[in-house]
Amino acid sequence: MAENYAATHRIVLVTGASNGIGAEAARLFVERGHTVFGTSRNPDTVAVKVPGVTYLRLDNADAASIAECAAAAGDVDILVNNAGESQAGALEDTPMEAIEALFANNVFGPIALTKALLPGMRERRTGTVVMVGSMLSSFPVAFRSNYAATKSALKGFAMASRRELAPYGIRMLTVEPGTIATGIGTRRSIFIGENSPYKAEYEVLAAATRKNEAAGLDTVEMAQVIVDAALSDNPKPLYAKGNRAGLVFLARRVLPRQMILDLSAKIHGLRKISA
Repeated sequence: MAENYAATHRIVLVTGASNGIGAEAARLFVERGHTVFGTSRNPDTVAVKVPGVTYLRLDNADAASIAECAAAAGDVDILVNNAGESQAGALEDTPMEAIEALFANNVFGPIALTKALLPGMRERRTGTVVMVGSMLSSFPVAFRSNYAATKSALKGFAMASRRELAPYGIRMLTVEPGTIATGIGTRRSIFIGENSPYKAEYEVLAAATRKNEAAGLDTVEMAQVIVDAALSDNPKPLYAKGNRAGLVFLARRVLPRQMILDLSAKIHGLRKISA
């Protein structure tokens, strides 16, 4: 592997590059001189296309779309699995079909795309896969169980396969954003019944989430973390940014797990309840 990974020209594939973190990451990769493919479910409708990015169609829930995207991108050196769906609501109110669709978009699709690109990376003995997760994986909160589970699954795949793929020059890592001001709250799937017994508490969490997201980390700052990690000579297994990441991850190591869960609930406006 090259001594200076960032200095070598790379072919980069960033999924979910039509807006938000994905668009900014694609922009930064272009600015650093790399060849960049970005994906969207419908490239023709991308409102503001990043100059220098070639857009490909990708639907994470469609196996044919994944295969076509991988073939079109070719010899990808860096894959950033950023595309996904956000979901919130009460577990009891969420249909299994919606949970299965969420896992298809957030887990099975990214894993399938990764698998499609791994043979080429292994043969060339170089490659980087970045799983864009969420700090909700490390700090789960009520009414976000399904989403947190999908991001935990991505992190598990990356952590477990990191050593498996390392002998072939392939680097696996996860980046966990905290609360980001991407406007994703307006696109989030929400499942809460009109007469749900969980509705009052969900509304408390939803209000806190809207407030936190409005004041969240800028997408450019988060994209910078992703790009720097992907181009690092020796990337760490896990990067986190936002929500005072350094402090809260330290607290997670030294405080009882229940206390961390209680603190996460409190940040979202929920009162402490003994399980």
